[in-house]
Amino acid sequence: MKQVWIIGGGRFGLRAAEWLIRQKHSSFAVTLVDLDRQCLEKAQSLGCRIFAGEGVDFLFTRMTHDREPDWVVPAVPVHLAWEWCRRRLGRDRLLSWPLPDEIACHLPNPMRGTASQIYVSHADFLCPPNCSEPDDRCTKTGEPRKKDMFRLIADLGFKKTPPFVIQSRQLGPGVGGYAPVDLYDLADGIARHHGKCLVATACRCHGVISGGFVK
Repeated sequence: MKQVWIIGGGRFGLRAAEWLIRQKHSSFAVTLVDLDRQCLEKAQSLGCRIFAGEGVDFLFTRMTHDREPDWVVPAVPVHLAWEWCRRRLGRDRLLSWPLPDEIACHLPNPMRGTASQIYVSHADFLCPPNCSEPDDRCTKTGEPRKKDMFRLIADLGFKKTPPFVIQSRQLGPGVGGYAPVDLYDLADGIARHHGKCLVATACRCHGVISGGFVK
C-alpha cells in the first residue's frame, strides 16, 4: 500500500484525500497534516490518518531516508518545496530574492504572490477540479496542449540564474504530488549552486516560482 502525506487540509487537501481514499480497491494510505481541528476531523471522517501540526515542520522533521512516504501532496498556501529546501539547507544559506519583472514577462499569465514569488499558468480560466491532464489536448478548451510548464520553467535561460524545478506528477484527476527522492534531488542541486536561482514546483499546466540566493 502506497503511503501518501497530504500537507494541508483545506479545500484542495480534503479533495485530494477523498479521491485517493475512495478509489475502488484503493492502494493508498493517506496521512493529512493541518493545524485546524475542523479540517482534521473532516479528514479523519474520510478515513485519513491525521496529524495536528504545521506542514513544513512536519515534512522536515518526520521525513527521513529511513521513514518517508511514497508521495507528498502539497496543499498549503505556501511553496512547500521551497520552504522545505530552506529548512534543509538552512535559512541563513538559502535566502529569498525578489524576482524582477523581466522573469514574469517570459511566463504565461504570471501573478505575483510576494516580491520573491510568482504563480504561472497556461490557463486564463478556472480549471475543472477533476482535470486528468490528457497528453494531447486541454480538458477545458479542447485545444492542443502547450509546452509542459515544468519544462518551460526548466528551459528559462537567464544568465547566472538557473532554474531548479520539481515536477508535480498526477496521482489522480486534480491530485498532484512528488516523491521524496525528487525533493532530495532538488535540495542537492540547489546546494551545489552559489548565487541567484529560481526554485519552482510545476505540473504540466501550472507552477509557482520562488526567487532564491544561495550563499
